Amino acid sequence: MNAPEQVIRMYAAREEIYPRETKGRYASLRWTCVWLTQLAFYGLPWLEWNGRQALLFDLMTRKFYILGLVLWPQDFIYLAALLIICAYLLFMVTAIAGRVWCGFACPQTVYTEIFLWIERRFEGTRGARMRLAKEGASFNKIWRKTGKHLAWGAVALWTGYTFVGYFTPIKLLGAEALRLDFGPWEWFWVLFYGFATYGNAGWLREQVCKYMCPYARFQSSMFDRDTLIITYDARRGEPRAPLAKNSGGACIDCSMCVQVCPTGIDIRKGLQYECIGCAACVDACDGVMDKISRPRGLIRYSTDHALAEGYTPRQIRRHALRPRVLVYGAILLLIIGAVGTALWLRTPLKLDVIRDRGAMGREVDGGLIENVYRLQIMNTSERPHTYRIRASGIDTLALATAREVAVGPTETLAVPMRLRAAYGAGNKGSNPIEIELTALDDPRLRVKEKAVFIVPR
Repeated sequence: MNAPEQVIRMYAAREEIYPRETKGRYASLRWTCVWLTQLAFYGLPWLEWNGRQALLFDLMTRKFYILGLVLWPQDFIYLAALLIICAYLLFMVTAIAGRVWCGFACPQTVYTEIFLWIERRFEGTRGARMRLAKEGASFNKIWRKTGKHLAWGAVALWTGYTFVGYFTPIKLLGAEALRLDFGPWEWFWVLFYGFATYGNAGWLREQVCKYMCPYARFQSSMFDRDTLIITYDARRGEPRAPLAKNSGGACIDCSMCVQVCPTGIDIRKGLQYECIGCAACVDACDGVMDKISRPRGLIRYSTDHALAEGYTPRQIRRHALRPRVLVYGAILLLIIGAVGTALWLRTPLKLDVIRDRGAMGREVDGGLIENVYRLQIMNTSERPHTYRIRASGIDTLALATAREVAVGPTETLAVPMRLRAAYGAGNKGSNPIEIELTALDDPRLRVKEKAVFIVPR
């Protein structure tokens, strides 16, 4: 007789999580981060600097405007350095305070908080949302769900519009939006980023943190026993029992720490990779402790060493400055210093000298040898400049074209240049020369570029 078929599920079905709203110092800090990050994100594209958008990554003209700094493709090294600085800063913060970035400032956390706030306005408290989910189709359910999703969609579309406003001047984008006259790429990115915000913050939520974000997977390599994490003091809390039957442990098994958790974990089971360090459980537990007249801190930010050795807060802070953190800090300061020095010494003028390969050195009227070049001048500052052109390296070498050229702000200009030298000057074949460009209004603004002058054999 054949055995009945069995279905083995590799993954458990997702259980919907309805986080309870909580209040406390960490909830206030989390909302402060929400306000600060969103004021920056939504507000920066509307700021102006020197008559243009203060922060603009203009891919069409291949110019990046960051306040008073204008970066060109040749300056990509500075953007790469900025990413390296952010990475090392994240590593150092993680080594000190665990996943505090995830819990308070990560875009996924921030937008989930915003979308949860909207959900509570339409559907009510945790209990009301759970009852509404089980309720059959009704006018009450339809209008609440519809209103919520429309509000989510509006926030998501505005987020997508703002995101694209960092790459296309946002005022121009606004005029196009009023006419529904976006280009194909603008439509794509507004809708794509809006849909990503709507899906990640409205539907996926904790799934992004648990399964899609790689940070949760490799964070343990940056943790040690002196890293601050959300901890449950088992020695103080156990054995658990309801308040009426309490047998000595501080934990009354109210499950408030689980109900407020946005990823649905029980922190009393120890550190878990799903924990994003938002400290909602700390606020909830402290509130319960206040109500039953017991000391706060049953769930708190602490370290493994502090729990095992009974460290005071001062001892915890002292152990935070350990070799790993000092190395991260030293590397971070070194990179910041190097990038800052490079930016300070950066000359806002670039010059490329391209010799006309179709016309080698040739003899012209008067017995002179002439070479033809094209100067590619890039004025990377936001002021117009007039530059004087000089050439040196061979006796009698002189310009046969204009010696001065005006270049507008953040402009690239191709300038034809002819150099002539007396016959017999220099060696037969290739002769190294130097082209110098100097701003008339600021002699310190100067660049030199090497080239060659061909004398026919």
